[in-house]
Order: sequence, then C-alpha cells, then structure tokens
Amino acid sequence: MLPAWLHPQGSSTRFEVGVTFLETRASRPAPVLPEGVSLERVLPPALPLYRKLYREVGEAYCWWMRRPMPDEKLAEIVHDPDVYFMVLWQADGTPLGFYELDVREGGDANLAYFGLLPAAIGHGLGRALLDSAISQAFAAGCWRLRVNTCTLDHPRALTNYQKCGFVIQYVVQEIWNVPDEYVPAELRRL
Repeated sequence: MLPAWLHPQGSSTRFEVGVTFLETRASRPAPVLPEGVSLERVLPPALPLYRKLYREVGEAYCWWMRRPMPDEKLAEIVHDPDVYFMVLWQADGTPLGFYELDVREGGDANLAYFGLLPAAIGHGLGRALLDSAISQAFAAGCWRLRVNTCTLDHPRALTNYQKCGFVIQYVVQEIWNVPDEYVPAELRRL
C-alpha cells in the first residue's frame, strides 16, 4: 500500500511505465574526476539541497515520488548514516549532479537516485559519477549494487548502466498516476 502522500489529490496523468531492475556484483576502480570537479558527501541538514537537486535533475524524467514526501520522512532516509547523498560540484560551487546510495541492507546496496543537471549532460561526467557510486558501494563492503530505471528516464540511462557492468534482472510494467504538478509540460495531457 502506498503512503498517503503518493496518492494524487488533484488531477493526475496516467503513465504506463516499463521499469527495468538491474544489478552488478563487480566493483569498478574509483574514477579520476575531471579537473575542477569534486564529489562530496552532503551531511545533515541536507534537505533543501536534496530537494533542489532531486527536482532539477529529475524534472524532465517525471521524478516525483520524493517531492510530496514530508520532510521528516525524507530526513529519515537522507540523514541516515548508511545513506550517502553525494553531490558532484564544479569548482565555483555549482552543483552538477548527485546520487543517493543506500547501504542499509547489510551489503545489498541500492542506487536509489542518480543523475546530472541538464547543463552537465553530455560532458562525460555521468560515467565518472556512476563509476564513483559503484566504487563507493563496494568499498563500503557491499556484495551487490542494485539500480532501476524506467521508460520515462533519460534515453541513455539503461545503456549507461549496462556499460558500467549492470545486468538486467527483470522488467515490470507499472501504472503510475502522477499528480499533474509533477509532470513535465511536454508529457502532460492536453
């Protein structure tokens, strides 16, 4: 059963979404980030930055489930010591992207969210960021790293995961009723 905040209160758009579940059991070497770019863990209080990046990175791909989540519920996740909220920064302090790595399940890690801001796409940063997440999961003692993507994500998401060693485990078809306030303009019903 879905939490109350995930039930649309107003108008919503129905999507038939294919969700692909992948995993890897092989680490990757920690990448060398491009000059002028750093990756840092953001420690509590992290909610304002997390919400900003979640919205800006995922807006075009219909990321919405964390947007209506109450602060206290989101803080339980993001502020947990076994959840890594990692931000990719430009030297001038501009965020470029982020990932949320959850290692709370005793070595069975989950890359819950991963992505770049629109201006950072196409500059080779995604591969370095993904390699960093994989390396970090296995350095933390994990035996497996899971991730999922869907047909609403960036068109290269699935291919990029596979290029980094993730293997498809299964695909499920889901129906999402997304509140219209979280649906990108180009995907809204007319």
